[in-house]
Amino acid sequence: MESSYWADLVAGEIEETGRRPFLSTGISPSGEIHIGNVREVLTADVVYRVLGERRDDVTFNYVADDYDPLRRVYDFLDKATYEPLVGQPLSNIRCPCGEHDDYAQHFLEPFLAALGRLRVDVQLERASEMYVSGRMTPYVLKALQGRDRIVEILHQQTGKQFADGWSPFNPICETCGRMAGTELTGFSTSAETIAYRCPCGSEGERPIAGGGKLTWRVDWPARWAMFGVTVEPFGKDHSTRGGSYDTGVQIVRDIYGFEPPFPIPYEWIRLKGGGDMSSSKGNVLSVGKILEVVPPEVLRYMIVKDRPGRRINFDPGMGILRWVDEVDDPETADRDERALELSRAAGFEPVGVPFKHLIVVGQAAGFDVDNAGAILRRTGFADVDNSALATRLGYAQRWLDAFGPEEMRFEVQKELPSAVADLDDDQRRFLGELAVRLTDQLEGDGIHDVIYEVAGGFEGVKPGRLFQSIYVALLGKARGPRAGWFVSLLGVPFCVDRFREASIAPGS
Repeated sequence: MESSYWADLVAGEIEETGRRPFLSTGISPSGEIHIGNVREVLTADVVYRVLGERRDDVTFNYVADDYDPLRRVYDFLDKATYEPLVGQPLSNIRCPCGEHDDYAQHFLEPFLAALGRLRVDVQLERASEMYVSGRMTPYVLKALQGRDRIVEILHQQTGKQFADGWSPFNPICETCGRMAGTELTGFSTSAETIAYRCPCGSEGERPIAGGGKLTWRVDWPARWAMFGVTVEPFGKDHSTRGGSYDTGVQIVRDIYGFEPPFPIPYEWIRLKGGGDMSSSKGNVLSVGKILEVVPPEVLRYMIVKDRPGRRINFDPGMGILRWVDEVDDPETADRDERALELSRAAGFEPVGVPFKHLIVVGQAAGFDVDNAGAILRRTGFADVDNSALATRLGYAQRWLDAFGPEEMRFEVQKELPSAVADLDDDQRRFLGELAVRLTDQLEGDGIHDVIYEVAGGFEGVKPGRLFQSIYVALLGKARGPRAGWFVSLLGVPFCVDRFREASIAPGS
């Protein structure tokens, strides 16, 4: 039966165009590159994988727009240091931490490392190299020569008026290094040079190569033509009526004589409690951060399971747990096997234990692999592999540290907690009777029944008050996981000893 998975359908449409597939994506590394950005790359990657199953002439590149100017001093930058650099290309600006070659590389390097973990096999292109090397020069000249037609297209599509001096090329001033606000005053096709004037008072002539860059609405179609791009995903902002894609379609045809790429527009990823992600606003969750708390396959699957046009509301807290389980457990409802097949990345090893359960077991075992394995095997998970368990426990512990809500956190106390001094007489008697009634032959549900039976014998005392004493004795706080199941995890003998000790502690 033919697959109904969205990437298979898109690949079929691409093949019907009769063009050799060349996929391209890109982002401006002006701030931390987040999982909203990675949706573009993974959308392209999954289509690339499907096309690669069908043919062997598929190409995929990623353009780092490091020749874009620094637009403003973002909140995460030092104002005194970066205010004078606003308007300069990102590749020409100092690294914020001093450990990378330039500003762009500071944000690009960890993102590329994350793509490696996600097994995204992509050819990197840096826009700065494309311009400085002269590769873009013929396309700049065509844009300058076709300036009037470009203005006509932009006006027709956007309704915007353009001044007589408007140019599709933004020169870089040799004196102050800025391209923001500079004015093109002339160009030579034969010498491949431009003349410019800058608000700083400087003016001069310089080669086109390394002398500036095309404005975005012209740069994008120019690179389509230069690379031969035939497929490209892009954010919904570019796909609106009169947006960058609409104007690019006409510009690439009329100026460069090339057919526009097959479009794959995608929706934003919205961060729970924070709205749409934005590097410049600092509302981000980096790819590297998420890959600390979930395996690469889970992040891939979460992003590529649904069609690109569907919004993803991303909750790194409790919401992420179901994604781990959906990848781990073949019986999970709504699991998409085709999406999972295309999400294989780094040798994911299922453990067959719900992630939430594993987080509790990990804490109960002090995140010791042997102890956790023993607890799991004692409580019904007989086939757990310790190697896979060790890896997953690491993710569980890092998730808990980074995103776990307070109600999920606990630590089994090695000694009787001092908080037992605040227990009242009913709570102490309740713990004493539990210590008598519980036996190591009981398991989770049986333990739970015994706890309720004992609590039912305390007329006029709210059961919740009695249950609190269980957690106080074990954890030193009034709440914790489901009581019967939790006692089963810790082991009845340990809990019986602790309940007995708490029932006769000083103050009883």
